[in-house]
Amino acid sequence: MRPTGRLHIGHYFGALQNWVKLQSDPTYECFYFVADWHALTSDYADTSAIAENSLQITIDFLASGLDPAKSTIFLQSQVPEHAELHLLLSMVTPLGWLERIPTYKEQLEQIKNKDLHTYGFLGYPTLQTADIVMYSAAGKGLLVPVGEDQVSHVEFSRELVRRFNNFYGLEVRPELFGFDNYGHLEFVLRAVAPLESKGQIEPPPLRELTSEEKNVYTQKVLALAKEVGIQNFLELMGGRRNFFTYEDKLTEPGHLLTPTPRIPGLDGRKMSKSYNNAITLSESDDDIRKKTKVMVTDPARKRRTDPGNPDICPVYDWHKLFSTPERDPGRLDWVRKGCTTAGIGCIECKSAMAENLPRLRSTSEKGPRNPGRRERESATVCEGDNGPSPHRHLQLAPQTLRNLRLISVTPPNNRT
Repeated sequence: MRPTGRLHIGHYFGALQNWVKLQSDPTYECFYFVADWHALTSDYADTSAIAENSLQITIDFLASGLDPAKSTIFLQSQVPEHAELHLLLSMVTPLGWLERIPTYKEQLEQIKNKDLHTYGFLGYPTLQTADIVMYSAAGKGLLVPVGEDQVSHVEFSRELVRRFNNFYGLEVRPELFGFDNYGHLEFVLRAVAPLESKGQIEPPPLRELTSEEKNVYTQKVLALAKEVGIQNFLELMGGRRNFFTYEDKLTEPGHLLTPTPRIPGLDGRKMSKSYNNAITLSESDDDIRKKTKVMVTDPARKRRTDPGNPDICPVYDWHKLFSTPERDPGRLDWVRKGCTTAGIGCIECKSAMAENLPRLRSTSEKGPRNPGRRERESATVCEGDNGPSPHRHLQLAPQTLRNLRLISVTPPNNRT
């Protein structure tokens, strides 16, 4: 999560409570981090609050039940490989892909007090992809726990990883250029020749090929493979596919759908710190009551005597989250009946809902919040000296980058 301020109740219901459940499932190895570099995409002009916000979000992580003994929790900037992988991925990210992302256009329209016309803001999905695929391991799946509204972000990452692998996953084995395999090389060159050539090519010279010639032939082969698709190309090669190797350089992520209820903000839009319409997990009871008093309600209910429709009222959405049968038996029925019959007014409805917010907070704050303990726990997490395997993120990230560094500096046929 980005440290642009304290976490709010939308974060708790939309992510944190699901993360807490996942960390106790032995099926998963969980990585959660404070995305301080992501905060720069919108707060680059004033970075003074990022360090403190990172600390506060870490506190919220721990208070909500995330356990460093069960999950790896860390600070994004602690792992420089995130920036390096982002750089490599950005080289193959089409500009149009980024411009078509719905949340990009939405935030440009909604956020007017910041200049977001920067590459950093436009390119945040590419950095997000680097964050995700950094922690894949050979032979294991890679899942991102998201709600339905965030599936498109994971799909972007899948497509970008697929494009990256398409560029760098296929390699031509040096044996193809051996003199004994002259006939195989000639067949491959005919196969990759332009259609208009009708298979008529200048055959390779009957001698040992120079490095430059090998590279030219390699690029012709790879160009066709990228055009028709790697698997189609390998099928085209038939028995000669043993002259080629393919390996996914990065693992395509999948999404793990988690229950994510609708959580509108105080103004009815999606709850967001950027929209200044959220209630944070650390709000005082008085602040909660003050904020909820100005919440928007059913716009058709103009007067106290007008019946309302709770199904289109943000306050009722909150009641469904906070006034559960376990916390407040009968409250939902009271709200629905009172609203639809004008038996209660919006102020009464809001007050009843606000009473249950402190109860929610007391159940979500499983960790202590005294300053001394707070700083010790947060410092431990941010230094990475925690988790079932300390520095686990610092072990996996370099492994992911080790092979990728060869992509940008060494031609395929000269690798050792």
